[in-house]
Amino acid sequence: MEVEYNVAQLLKSPIGATQHKSIEADIAVLDEDVELVSPVTGRVCLLRTDAGILVQGRVQAEVELACSRCLTPFVFSLAAAVEEEFRATGKFAVDNRASDEAEDTALVIDEHHVLDLGEVIRQQLLLALPIYPVCRSDCAGLCSQCGQNLNEGPCECTEEEDPRWSVLQRLRFSEESGEGVD
Repeated sequence: MEVEYNVAQLLKSPIGATQHKSIEADIAVLDEDVELVSPVTGRVCLLRTDAGILVQGRVQAEVELACSRCLTPFVFSLAAAVEEEFRATGKFAVDNRASDEAEDTALVIDEHHVLDLGEVIRQQLLLALPIYPVCRSDCAGLCSQCGQNLNEGPCECTEEEDPRWSVLQRLRFSEESGEGVD
């Protein structure tokens, strides 16, 4: 995804200066199991900090997922918050943080003063995916015996009784005392 901004002018600005940007980008691959059906859109605010630029905003997109109950593909709307601080390099690097911190290369403004939001947006959208996506809240799923989609109607399978409950089925209770009589 190409979501790159030249932030040289913002890096020259005093701490607290802001720029607002609109996002509309196609992502080639969000994930191998997730297909985007609409471009990623949103707005972000770029804020000059002492270490670089803080990016805050929201993005949204529509993806095609498979229902975890019935396996039917459906379109799901994703929305994610973006909040990351990108570190300046070169002559704009004024970072007072500990040097032993592991540096995330996705959060570095390159030597040409280009800030690339692509990887940050991709990660945030992946985190916004539901763990168990369902096509609708009352999805009936698949029959465990024949695999029939129960949303399309009932199947012809008969329920088999669990043999572990057979001992309890032989118990008889008296109506008055509520105690089991065998």
